[in-house]
Amino acid sequence: MTRAALRATPAAVPFRLAHLSDPHIGPLPKPSLRELAGKRLTGYVNWIRRSGIHDMDVLARLTADMRAQNPDHAAMTGDIMNLGLAAEFPLAEAWLRTLGKPEDVSFVPGNHDAYVPSALPRIADTFAPWCRGDEPQSAAFPFLRVRGDIALIGLSSAIATAPFLASGRLGAPQREAFEAMLRGTGARGLMRVVMIHHPPWRGGAAPGRGLRDARAFEDIIERAGAELILHGHNHRLLRRAIKGAERDTPVIGVASASAVPGTPRHRAAYHLYEIERAGNGWRIEARVRGISAGTGEFADIETFIL
Repeated sequence: MTRAALRATPAAVPFRLAHLSDPHIGPLPKPSLRELAGKRLTGYVNWIRRSGIHDMDVLARLTADMRAQNPDHAAMTGDIMNLGLAAEFPLAEAWLRTLGKPEDVSFVPGNHDAYVPSALPRIADTFAPWCRGDEPQSAAFPFLRVRGDIALIGLSSAIATAPFLASGRLGAPQREAFEAMLRGTGARGLMRVVMIHHPPWRGGAAPGRGLRDARAFEDIIERAGAELILHGHNHRLLRRAIKGAERDTPVIGVASASAVPGTPRHRAAYHLYEIERAGNGWRIEARVRGISAGTGEFADIETFIL
């Protein structure tokens, strides 16, 4: 019996949600001299400097391990690409398909996906199957997907920035629609999971790298509430809480899906959440799946309850 069928029975199993981010897939297609104009030149130099950080074999193993866990849904919170080159988009789309069917995988873009202004229209065209809401919507973001008792809300903080900046912004129209989605799904008694690339609190990233309207985001959560917020961007496990309407909302950042050096919290990992109702609230158990220092295989390296 499938997990979906089991959830339909009286003794339903928890909803299993996988979260991964920042794979920065390579090898990077060779850019033309014209494409290297402006911000891409500094980005290309940076990519060469850190080319050993992101290992595609590790990413393939992580993806296989995630699929083997049989999640009900996967959340991918951005930075599939590196410089937003036209040649990167087909590679990014092909990789995203390895995670599962578009209806079972939700994607929100990161700053590297929107590296330059010309990349923004391509994001909407290429990734539409993974960020299409259940109902028709006037804009690509935010989007809402309801799976059982889980409301998955995707936000785009991806904007093109000047060289040496990696900040993000939601903007007033998206924030307004986001708050309406939180209120509507909250009134329905759904468990609201918010997906965003940048850490959505003040001070969540170094200067020039954070969410510009983080204060406004925090205010929305305080007014409307949410049950879980997932993000990437910082390439490491981060645990935070934002004040909510009735209780604090956990905010969890995940490591890069392909990074190999550094401390254990910077090495490649993904998170697996088991979500189930508990009285008038929700019980969320998180498992961090990464490479075991002892065996070199993917295993649970940390667990925590939210």
